[in-house]
Amino acid sequence: MLGISPFLLLLVLIYPLSGLAYPGSGSSEALQLAETYNHQLTDNTIKAYFVSEKLDGIRARWTGNQLLTRGGHLIYSPAWFTRQWPAIPLDGELWVGRARFEDVSSIVLSQTPDERWHEVVFKLFDIPDKTRPFEQRVTHMKALVKEVNQAWFGMIPQYTLTTIAALELALDEVTQKGGEGLMLHHRKAKYVQGRASHLLKVKRYQDSEARVLSYIEGKGEISGLMGALSVMTPDGITFKLGSGFSMAQRRSPPAIGSIVTYKYYGVTKNGKPRFASFLHVRSSKDITIRADPTLTELPAH
Repeated sequence: MLGISPFLLLLVLIYPLSGLAYPGSGSSEALQLAETYNHQLTDNTIKAYFVSEKLDGIRARWTGNQLLTRGGHLIYSPAWFTRQWPAIPLDGELWVGRARFEDVSSIVLSQTPDERWHEVVFKLFDIPDKTRPFEQRVTHMKALVKEVNQAWFGMIPQYTLTTIAALELALDEVTQKGGEGLMLHHRKAKYVQGRASHLLKVKRYQDSEARVLSYIEGKGEISGLMGALSVMTPDGITFKLGSGFSMAQRRSPPAIGSIVTYKYYGVTKNGKPRFASFLHVRSSKDITIRADPTLTELPAH
């Protein structure tokens, strides 16, 4: 019978689910974060944005001498990987391919780098320079890629579109290839810390994180296996997450207390995600969990 042990339950009660926020204890400066695209652009305004693919990898900040995760944790990359990189801060994505988040997480978040790092590329998407507009930073990024001249140091292509219909078509093409979505970045925008209205993520679905509270045993053909996870969002909303799992994941489900990423399509009037489906486990090194003093105990569920 699957279930949560009294000891683990005590740990969850002592360390309740909290907001997922940046910066982390190891970071020196907050990153720029995107807001969600809500169809607020028109054929006239879309022309002011650069468009790029949203990669499903590990976001990384190159400080000029080391790589850090979004949560500010050190990334133990091989010495050869960052040799001859510019001595300036850079924002990018460590990536191994579409729909391979768990693979890149396993490689990048290990404290013992191995030969699998030869699969990884650093895809540059911004320079955290608050003095220049994004269009100038794009030109600078292109120059850096040529200067470094390494196969694993590249840049996510930035292009422009002239209509919303073209944006929808580009999103369909990326999604059909297994991509996560698109990013829109206003060409005149300067780099800011935190959420930025000039930086938009465009997806066919929404996604978020939740902490695993307990297991719900399966029925029928999955009897004796994990049927669903009982999870809690940073806002204290609990719900059952039962779809999106492989049979292997049902036999060996995400650990109690771990953070999982799920996709969904809007929320109910009670704040529960609609049609939620499991995507992957999110390493605590890739995000920062900040204690929420208002959430002192788990809601009844």
